[in-house]
Amino acid sequence: SQDASRRKTRGLLEKSLHKMTEIRDLSDPVIRKIRFKSAVIPIGSLEQHGPHLPISTDSDIVREVAKGLAKKCKMLLCPTIEYGVSFEHAPFVNFSIKDKTLENYLMDICISLGQNNIGKIVILNGHHGNQNSIRSISKKVTKATKGKTNVFVFSYWRFMNREFDHAGFVETSLMLALTNKTKMKLAKRGLSTSNMTATQKQKISELATKKFIKATKNGIWGDPTIASKKAGQEIFCEIIENLTKTVSKLIH
Repeated sequence: SQDASRRKTRGLLEKSLHKMTEIRDLSDPVIRKIRFKSAVIPIGSLEQHGPHLPISTDSDIVREVAKGLAKKCKMLLCPTIEYGVSFEHAPFVNFSIKDKTLENYLMDICISLGQNNIGKIVILNGHHGNQNSIRSISKKVTKATKGKTNVFVFSYWRFMNREFDHAGFVETSLMLALTNKTKMKLAKRGLSTSNMTATQKQKISELATKKFIKATKNGIWGDPTIASKKAGQEIFCEIIENLTKTVSKLIH
């Protein structure tokens, strides 16, 4: 009967949704049939991460964190935006866009998602230099959509109980756990702040936001030589657990 056919189709759609959370892989009918529509947009960067990690490091890590979040919270996973604001890494490699470019691009995506009935969106940031671009997006999207679309902005490293770095112990451990791109034989120690005073740390952090190479000398903040896959797995699980607790309260 026609009803039985509809039930079968609905069952196939629901089964398809449970299998796949990546929005780019879903069909139009599947997306339109979803009842609780929320999505996560990961944003990273393409910039130097020393000789042992690829320039895609920030994008690779944030993509995996976003994927874990999407599965836990039953969200749609949007494609990762890999271009970020990384001018501070010059003269080392950085393929960068301006603050306003990233902000406008994200605004357009969020508004478009809202127009397709995806009303709750998490922008998950994986690069420190992107923070100015995303600071005001929540308010701007709410205003532009007259409150119909809600955007929540988070940087994933805020959800771990340890000091973040750049191509150091934390990022290198995460890359060991999440990818096969790490070349540990090429890893070199970078800037260490362990013996610095609070004032010294503040000054070097301010310098790093403008001239990262001048602050670190070799483009590495921390010590990647002691990184491990096991540590990366522990850090990743910690991030997912803490992030899921926060996000689940906002989107459900």
